Amino acid sequence: GQLAEFIRALRKIDATDGPGPQWSNAFRGMPMGDERDSLAADAVVRPKIAKLKGVVDTDAVTAVWETALAAPAWDGPPVWFHGDLATGNLLSVDGHLSAVIDFGTLGVGDPAVDVLPAWKFLPDAARGTFREALGDDDATWARGRGWALAGSLPALDDPFFQEDPARVTAALRHLEAIIADHRDET
Repeated sequence: GQLAEFIRALRKIDATDGPGPQWSNAFRGMPMGDERDSLAADAVVRPKIAKLKGVVDTDAVTAVWETALAAPAWDGPPVWFHGDLATGNLLSVDGHLSAVIDFGTLGVGDPAVDVLPAWKFLPDAARGTFREALGDDDATWARGRGWALAGSLPALDDPFFQEDPARVTAALRHLEAIIADHRDET
């Protein structure tokens, strides 16, 4: 509904001279698997997957990641993306989106990075409606799933996860949704 409308409207804004993927937006919007210092760099993702052996189905996680890497790259013109559509950056009043905040990762590039809400917090039943409302093709959806996976890998030895075990639980729940969505498509 409203979140998809926001994303579509953002994508329609003229992106001429907008900042592309760079260190200031953590290289969001770059091609999937690009090796710049990003959470979605293949050299960052694969070791994190390996560390989760025995915690999650690493074969299934690897299949999602490889599908994202194999998806055709964004071939349209760069579009604006927010880059951090997390629940804390979406304000609502009476159950309706009232504001989107924290544009610190704003940039232009591949729009797939803004598809993350599909697995991060939207109910499973809403995922198809969200995708339809965005109008994204299979390749963008697969790349979005890759971005979501890269951001949902709980590095169990990372202080961020060690200081709050609920973060691990949430990340594992996101991974389950990502894997389930991937299996539904294959």
